[in-house]
Amino acid sequence: MELPAWASVLAVVLATVLFLRAVSGRRRRPCSSLPGPKPWPVIGNFNLLGALPHRSLDALAKRHGPLMRVQFGSFPVVIASSVDMAKFFLKTHDSAFIDRPKMAAGKYTTYNYSNIAWSPYGAYWRQARKICADELFSARRLESSEHVRREEVRALLRDLHGAAGQVVPLKERLSTMSLNMIARMVLGRKAVDREVVASGGGSVTTWKEFRWMLDELFLLNGVLNIGDWIPWLSWLDLQGYVRRMKRVGKMFDRFMENVVEEHNERRWREGDAFVAKDMVDRLLQLADDPNLEVKFTRDSVKAFTQDLVAGGTESAAVIVEWAISELLKNPEVFAKATEELDSVIGRGRWVTEKDMAHLPYVDAIVKETMRLHMVVPLLSPRLSREDTSVGGHDIPAGTRVLVNAWTISRDPALWEAPEEFRPERFVGSKIDVKGQDFEMLPFGSGRRMCPGYSLGLKVIQGTLANLLHGFAWRLPDGMTKEELSMEEVFGLSTPRKFPLQVVVEPKLPAHLYTAA
Repeated sequence: MELPAWASVLAVVLATVLFLRAVSGRRRRPCSSLPGPKPWPVIGNFNLLGALPHRSLDALAKRHGPLMRVQFGSFPVVIASSVDMAKFFLKTHDSAFIDRPKMAAGKYTTYNYSNIAWSPYGAYWRQARKICADELFSARRLESSEHVRREEVRALLRDLHGAAGQVVPLKERLSTMSLNMIARMVLGRKAVDREVVASGGGSVTTWKEFRWMLDELFLLNGVLNIGDWIPWLSWLDLQGYVRRMKRVGKMFDRFMENVVEEHNERRWREGDAFVAKDMVDRLLQLADDPNLEVKFTRDSVKAFTQDLVAGGTESAAVIVEWAISELLKNPEVFAKATEELDSVIGRGRWVTEKDMAHLPYVDAIVKETMRLHMVVPLLSPRLSREDTSVGGHDIPAGTRVLVNAWTISRDPALWEAPEEFRPERFVGSKIDVKGQDFEMLPFGSGRRMCPGYSLGLKVIQGTLANLLHGFAWRLPDGMTKEELSMEEVFGLSTPRKFPLQVVVEPKLPAHLYTAA
């Protein structure tokens, strides 16, 4: 079979590079004193990564140690896989490793690095972080939106009550609830109106299309794109990822433009009587503030809004789906959770956010789910801003660093029977998920940790507690718990490979569901 023209060109380019490397002599590589696998020319250690890179790097760490060097294409990468190493990079030397490398995902899906996750360290990022802390996720704002979270959880409970006895695709229902909840807080209205998420300018974004957009965004922000690691091959887009990034970026921009226009129209219409009702309103006010250190542009508003909607929708749905999956695998845990809920809440009302302080076992289930099923198993890459050394090894400025939080959360030196689902390990434990305990980092740590973790925890805890309180759960007829697959898919998050199908039966008085 005749090879395509591009394959011939690529072969010539690769042969040339190999020849030049051979004749140029061996040079000392950055971080070369660190242990790690021997890299191949051009590709480095890409050949050692499987479909689940966090598991591949875990296997390598077992051979080379908790601090190792791998070569991804043209770049040396330091992999940290222990509590001590995570603390070194994320806390002790956080200021040295606070920057981000520039990746294609940040360029094409976040308005040229305009969101808080991908923006490089500097005045803009510091300002963005302050806006998140003071404006978007402050205790006052979260308290003022508690009724929104309560109402959307109750809507989910009504929906499931109406589907009692039927096979339900749980992730789809959870995503709808999360999206409506976040949309009301961020956009000021529900996102899902029957099948239409947004319409404007002659175009319509359907719920099915928006669900695909979210899944694609999370996948593409977590993949290892060859062009990011072998820059001189980036123009070929060998995996097709950049093409997909550009496509989903344009689709999100169409949606975000509609959102911004809707909010601006209300501002102009109401004039001096305008009062900010949601996060987009507040972001647009900030964009008009002449006293900001760095100008907040229209793209900044869209990037932040996309961050809030996408991040808030995905993580909660993924964690709750994994939690229900584990409980179906471990019915004895289900029984203990039900016993606690019946004792503390009773059968005459729903769980509130204030109740969570009195539900230590349900809280332990949330933590154990986050430990065993890290939403972000490889924390977003860091970039060293200055020369540093650790354990006698020099790490020069410009080195990329990955923290394998998945390995740490399953380290047998930290956790007894780490592969088993045991919520009891957290009952009475002081280990938390807020970035101070490095044994478990579901939201990261340091100044680059997820700024919305407090909101995420409230949504996850409140949703799961009410689902366990309101329903008895089982797998579809003919399916045993042993047949329930627990495979995952890698991306920016790690959802189930096969969406969970469940059957629910209400167990509280009927009027609670209709009044929910």
